[in-house]
Amino acid sequence: MSGHSKWATIKHKKAAKDASRGKLFAKLIKQVEVAARLGGGDPEANPTLRTMFQKARDNSIPLDTIERAVKRGTGELEGVTYEQITYEGYAPGGVAVLAECLTDNRNRTGAEIRSLFSRNGGSMAEPGAVAWQFERKGHVVVSRSADEDELMLAALEAGAEDIVDEGEVWRVTTPPSDLNAVRAALEEAGFPVESSDAPMVPNATISLDDTGTAKKVLNLIDALDEHDDIDAVYANFDIPDSILESVEA
Repeated sequence: MSGHSKWATIKHKKAAKDASRGKLFAKLIKQVEVAARLGGGDPEANPTLRTMFQKARDNSIPLDTIERAVKRGTGELEGVTYEQITYEGYAPGGVAVLAECLTDNRNRTGAEIRSLFSRNGGSMAEPGAVAWQFERKGHVVVSRSADEDELMLAALEAGAEDIVDEGEVWRVTTPPSDLNAVRAALEEAGFPVESSDAPMVPNATISLDDTGTAKKVLNLIDALDEHDDIDAVYANFDIPDSILESVEA
């Protein structure tokens, strides 16, 4: 298992803690609102909303709260209008970074994100400078209790591309357009699905074999991730397990 994957698992656990503090809760609600505003309030006709709706439910957000967010997005209820922006840049070691944001003030958010890059040894880049190094994929996370062969067979039959052993869970990879169908098929087959999402995945990774550089990269990623307007941060690093254990210590 790569260091990047292990770091993703650490982030998953951190997200659970954030949910209890309300930070992740607020970010997911904004995602639901924007998905409804851009594609309509019917999850069956709006795949992005369906994904965001399910993501909110996976994180135990009450159904009525999600439904109010959908209504704010469609204009049935009054709410703030958020704009989707993706910032691109570089972390120490030449690591490419994408930061997806939802903001009601582009100028404020842009200045703050630029400052976070600068203060943590990174730099902002022009639009398109690093985005080409990533592609969007669907990910369905399944409990490790599922049998690998049975899961592989069911996933491929449902349209998935692959399954990956993440140590504590299985990660089923799908084309983004097939994410919801694959999840539904796995749930119908009785597999214990924990969550699903459609992240940006790097086409290739940079190995960080130096503890100091790895620590700087993770500090920048964490600083960006903590910003209220940022929904997701993606980067193309890989940290060997021995280095990651040293950083965590």
